[in-house]
Amino acid sequence: MAELVSMRKAYGEALVQLGERYPEVVALSADVSNSDFSYMFQEKYPERFYNVGIAEQALVDVAAGLAYSGKIPFANTFAFLFATRALEMVRTHLCYGRANVKLMGAYAGISDSFDGPTHHSISDIAIMRSLPNMTIVVPSDAVAVARLLPQVAEWCGPVYFRMNRNEVPTLFDEHYAPQIGKAVVVRPGKDVTLIACGLMLSRSLEAAAILEKHGLDARVVEMHTIKPIDQDAIELAARETGALVTVEEHTILGGLGAAVCEVVAERYPVPVRRVGLPDCFAETGPYDKILERYGMSVEHIVSAARAAVEMKR
Repeated sequence: MAELVSMRKAYGEALVQLGERYPEVVALSADVSNSDFSYMFQEKYPERFYNVGIAEQALVDVAAGLAYSGKIPFANTFAFLFATRALEMVRTHLCYGRANVKLMGAYAGISDSFDGPTHHSISDIAIMRSLPNMTIVVPSDAVAVARLLPQVAEWCGPVYFRMNRNEVPTLFDEHYAPQIGKAVVVRPGKDVTLIACGLMLSRSLEAAAILEKHGLDARVVEMHTIKPIDQDAIELAARETGALVTVEEHTILGGLGAAVCEVVAERYPVPVRRVGLPDCFAETGPYDKILERYGMSVEHIVSAARAAVEMKR
């Protein structure tokens, strides 16, 4: 069984390393540094850390000002707050002016499960994806966080980086070399392709192992960058496997599934099944039980893959 590692701790450690490498990197918090582990940067570089308090609009605006003065700001708060309370500032003050601000969205998806639907971040990818000039990165494990964060720092323009609250399975090793905008084929396969991001990549790999026992060879693709999405990888998977399943911890409307469907519709139409939260709010409760209740279990991925294969026959 894969080791469970905190994505938040990996982020805090990687942010400290970025601070050592880039003196222009600064960090900001909306008074949640203990929650997202940005406190690690604060302890190492207190003169480069700014706590604006529980004021997410100000968080984004201060970050924008720092960016326009030559800094590389990493702004930290819960994912849903970037996509709701601070959205106007994200749209107008970051995206419109291409401000070089990195939005670190913690507690993404429904990983903040016990705080309920007001704190679940189920539509953030859809919202951020609709904004011009925004880049969206969704790491799948702690290794991915550490490997992708330096690229985020070097990326020109606003970036939304989406992270899970809980410990997640470690999927990658030292050979993992992701690039923003390029999908990673984690498992080859010829009968159907599972395209996943975040926590759902580990569940997709479990589903692929089950499908193999039933005679279906599933390719698994990590789509860690939702925007700009790797259109060539999607088209290749569609041509070579003939059926796709998208898997995300997000509503099926407007997120990874929608992005893949748009590419498929324009480039190479094949059956696509979407696994994610249906058009509803999730309840409050234990994380794994909510994922299962709302269609994001391994069994749901297996069923979707079988249905997609049937549709292409």
